[in-house]
Amino acid sequence: MQNDLLQQNLARVTRRQLFGRCGSGVGTAALASLLGSSGVSVLGDTPSPAKIVKSGLTDLPHHVAKAKRVVMFWQGGGASHVDLFDDKPVMREMAGRDIPDTIRGATRLSTMTSGNGKWPCIPAIKPFQSYGQCGMQLSSMLPKIGALADDITLVRSMHTEAVNHAPGVTYFLTGSQVPGRPSMGAWLSYGLGSETEELPTFVVMTSSDKGKTCGQLFFDYYWGTGFLPSRYQGVRFRNTGDPVPYLANPNGVSKESRRALLDDIAALNTEHLAEYGDPEIDTRIAQYEMAYRMQTSVPDLLDFSKESASTIERYGPDALSKGSYANNCLIARRLLERGTRFVQLMHAGWDQHNNLYTQLEQQCIDTDAPSAALVQDLKDRGMLEDTLVIWGAEFGRTPFGQGNPEKPNGRDHFGKAFSWWMAGGGVKKGHVHGATDDYAWNITEDPVHVHDMQATILHLCGIDHTRLTYRFQGRQFRLTDIHGEVVKGIVA
Repeated sequence: MQNDLLQQNLARVTRRQLFGRCGSGVGTAALASLLGSSGVSVLGDTPSPAKIVKSGLTDLPHHVAKAKRVVMFWQGGGASHVDLFDDKPVMREMAGRDIPDTIRGATRLSTMTSGNGKWPCIPAIKPFQSYGQCGMQLSSMLPKIGALADDITLVRSMHTEAVNHAPGVTYFLTGSQVPGRPSMGAWLSYGLGSETEELPTFVVMTSSDKGKTCGQLFFDYYWGTGFLPSRYQGVRFRNTGDPVPYLANPNGVSKESRRALLDDIAALNTEHLAEYGDPEIDTRIAQYEMAYRMQTSVPDLLDFSKESASTIERYGPDALSKGSYANNCLIARRLLERGTRFVQLMHAGWDQHNNLYTQLEQQCIDTDAPSAALVQDLKDRGMLEDTLVIWGAEFGRTPFGQGNPEKPNGRDHFGKAFSWWMAGGGVKKGHVHGATDDYAWNITEDPVHVHDMQATILHLCGIDHTRLTYRFQGRQFRLTDIHGEVVKGIVA
């Protein structure tokens, strides 16, 4: 019996070593290059990882990419398509009267309004106007974005099953309303690799309206890796204190001693990786080395002294206010031009349940100029053509009013139809895709589902969404689950 146990243990160790050594190839290669660049080598002639890391998966891209990088303006809470993007003259005629049953049908609504007895129609709270040579109709509250009308595609036919914030955000960013799957930025990092060794491939920044009127939280799984190795998760830049914790050397620790310490730790981690093959050890190696390099790259990234006064002015009065949406937009442009592949800007404040007539316009003031400034900045630098810009949220807002039916002052969540806009990276210019009925309630032309938009974003980045998969718990997973079609009407 004792001999049998010994043989089983030897077999287990042998298998562990086999899989460990097979699984550690990328990590040991990466470490070799990183240490080699500092004049230290612990892995002999292991192949340089820079090529491995930058190339991502060997079979990607699947086709010629129109977009090399992505920036996502996430407007947390749900921006009102009725007030900003989808003008409906009939709603002005119907103001205060109930939206007909024939329009409402059996639409799923949140529990805050699903039991309503009245459905008072609220038209756009501010006038729409025509922008650009294309004549795109947008709210007068978005003059800077409107000035870019000839560069953008406006999608008026988005739809989702989600009716609450966290499931809605999770759905768009991970492909499932239930947390636990990789985020879009993680998928792109995993599939396409990195274009820089000095900064993270995937960066997230968060902000909120000044009055903190929107109670939505930003959960880590919005930029997490789910079952992918954690080295692909988004790096969150904080809006208070140091943008990335623990980059600075402790008092009394020189750069040279820090380098020596990291080399010793890396050598130990490499031995551990070779023995066990745990991908999280590979992640640890990569994180230590990235942190070391970011000691130089992050201060340079955040040094705005060489930005022209006209550029700073373009982003608005909050451009240099740390943690503001405007400041994050400026940092995003600098990240993109330094090689970061995916930047996710998440801004809360669009949840106007009871302050529609005051807060919506303030949200537009805070976000309109910075959003447009980033697009214009990319265009001026010749980067817009291969940078995909996406502006959107988890859903829109109800065409009917929320609150006292005699004098409603808000709008509830609404996923049946809403709007996004996109620019650069292979999308059509000055184009409106899709349409809704007279109440902006039902989609009448070219619907675009959550998974369709995900498939289209991946397509623009050179990826066939059905082929970017990862095996987990016995099945192949992908961002679009088992759904999604590329929206060809959006692609230039």
